[in-house]
Amino acid sequence: MDGYKQHLRRLAVHDEALLEGIAKEGGALASEVIDERTAALVRVAATIAVDAAPSSFQHAVALALAAGATSGEIVATLEAVTPVTGTARVVQCAPKVALALGYDVEAALERPGR
Repeated sequence: MDGYKQHLRRLAVHDEALLEGIAKEGGALASEVIDERTAALVRVAATIAVDAAPSSFQHAVALALAAGATSGEIVATLEAVTPVTGTARVVQCAPKVALALGYDVEAALERPGR
């Protein structure tokens, strides 16, 4: 049986061992079929989708940068999830992503030209 089918079946039946492994290590299948940079960008997308806490954005963005993603790719990820999450979520999360990238967009909006 194909590996992905086995993983889907185990996920569908709430296989505790598999879920614990994924939670701790990110999942064996993920590390086999997608590179670390892509996995990190997917985590940024998920962080946006659930409107996580600012500390979660800091962590997700730091992992993405460490995996070789650029700031532009992280912002593009924010834009890419818009059709799924909606514009309100993306607008709400943009300042959190900006802060995680070291840019205080709210302060910049208060002082035009920065």
